[in-house]
Amino acid sequence: MKHSWRRQPAPPAMPPTAARPPARPAAASTDPAQQNRASVVHAALYRYGRRVSTPDSLAETFRQLREDPDGMAWIGLHRPTEAEILTLADEFDLHPLAVEDAMEAHQRPKLERYGETLFVVLRAARYLDAAEEVDFGELHVFVGRDFVITVRHGAAPDLSAVRNRMEETPELMALGPEAVLYAILDAVVDGYAPVVEGVQNDIDEIETEVFRGDPEVSRRIYELSREMVEFQRATRPLVGMLHGLMAGFAKYRTDEELQRYLRDVADHVTHTSERVDGFRQALADILTVNSTLVTQQQNAEMRAIAEAGFEQNEEIKKISSWAAILFAPTLVGTIYGMNFDEMPELHWAFGYPFAILLMAAVCVSLYFIFKRRDWL
Repeated sequence: MKHSWRRQPAPPAMPPTAARPPARPAAASTDPAQQNRASVVHAALYRYGRRVSTPDSLAETFRQLREDPDGMAWIGLHRPTEAEILTLADEFDLHPLAVEDAMEAHQRPKLERYGETLFVVLRAARYLDAAEEVDFGELHVFVGRDFVITVRHGAAPDLSAVRNRMEETPELMALGPEAVLYAILDAVVDGYAPVVEGVQNDIDEIETEVFRGDPEVSRRIYELSREMVEFQRATRPLVGMLHGLMAGFAKYRTDEELQRYLRDVADHVTHTSERVDGFRQALADILTVNSTLVTQQQNAEMRAIAEAGFEQNEEIKKISSWAAILFAPTLVGTIYGMNFDEMPELHWAFGYPFAILLMAAVCVSLYFIFKRRDWL
């Protein structure tokens, strides 16, 4: 999202105010642990849109800002310690509720105003190609009359690009902390575009896998659906937040260029939110189709099993029928083969033909009985 900015005739963005009050006694500000460069990603002081100093600690940043009534401090932190947050709260008079939220991640996107300070929570996102998943980060922003404090919980977003862009356009930076906030909003929203593209590709692949019968596709649909729920939670509140900012244009005398800037960001957020809603619906439809296909496949397998069982039963019937037919003469032969002396048939002249005729009659009778019952 690129914008063309016109140079403002007046350098300062905010109305002139009195110099920052003298330093408050805060022992924590001199603690070396609070000046840990692992947490303080970057700190810089700007005057009329141009960088004038890059302090090497929070304490030095505070000192220089107090001495420069026309200056603006931009402090970037990444997973700061509680001591660092409390030092910033003491120096810039941050509200305790906002400080409490900034100490912990997992906050919902929101915009709250505490006196002259805005507290903004944003959920950034980036698409990881290797893992084919969406990684979410959290960004807390404090915006005052002469300072901007960003607190990142996560890898996204990369605010160094935002800082470089702002420093390359001093006329934009000269509009003050509000311009920095809108540039951060722009960067977060721009970061959604690759995510939307990556998710769209994933959905296209899932549709192919569904009709190909991939057994792992259900799990992938479920995981992507959960990511879309998180994505929706990140984008949907932004629409209301940006409209809330736009509603305060007249009250807070927002620069006309920033108004256009914010409206453009709001349009992109609305478009992204609608795409995410569409993704959720598409995944729900795909899951329904997949369930239907799985059910059809299971029904086909059960039908094949039933047919195989029926054919097996038919074979068993045939085998049983022939076994019964063959068993009948064996039974007669076994009886007359016991060689007892007191068996009248053994000395009868027609005993042998009678036995043969009896076995034949039993076999023929059994054959017609089984044939009539469709066993043969």
